[in-house]
Amino acid sequence: MIIADRKPFEEIKELTSKAKNILIAGCDSCVAVCLAGGEKEVAVLASELRMQRKMDGLEGEIEEIVNVRQCENEYVDAMRDKVEKADLILSMACGVGVQTLAERFPDKLAYPALNTKFMGRPVEPGVWKENCEGCGHCILHLTGGICPIARCSKSMLNGPCGGSQGGKCEVDPEIDCGWQLIYDRLSRLGQLDALVEIMLPKDWSTSWSGGPRRVIKESAGV
Repeated sequence: MIIADRKPFEEIKELTSKAKNILIAGCDSCVAVCLAGGEKEVAVLASELRMQRKMDGLEGEIEEIVNVRQCENEYVDAMRDKVEKADLILSMACGVGVQTLAERFPDKLAYPALNTKFMGRPVEPGVWKENCEGCGHCILHLTGGICPIARCSKSMLNGPCGGSQGGKCEVDPEIDCGWQLIYDRLSRLGQLDALVEIMLPKDWSTSWSGGPRRVIKESAGV
């Protein structure tokens, strides 16, 4: 899932300072799960903004809406009536959601209320960790199901760097060395021979380095 967190209130206040009527748009998918942009978070931000704008003597209305997904046109188009009344859409979705709003409503400002962080999963209540960078060419079958691109701070493909100590990364002692995790996993599975084969330099053209990507499914019946 996509992980995000809310921008500091002072930044959001500045972003919305010149708008009169604001629509705060949440997303009931990834960012709702990571407690950043669901119904509750939209209501909290709307309340904060209303109080702040009242204190600042600013006029206008703040409306709220939460969609199932903010990255699909059919759900975004259902917002049209509320969007037409707004000067600014303040999106509490990931960056994809913000860009979808900007594309579907080209005459309206669409600003982000969140900072999109990474693709990951919850490891304990209130804690999410990065697991995937979306490189476009998955090699998890070679590394025991642990991604060296996302889990190694240097994205190394053939073992750890010289800075890892005691199974921890030199970048941050709170980070597990990705390659220590890979070694331990392959050892448990009896597949350490997989580490003997040298991986060739990665073809980054399948990642964001190759430009904006798209996937076409002819079976989708478009």
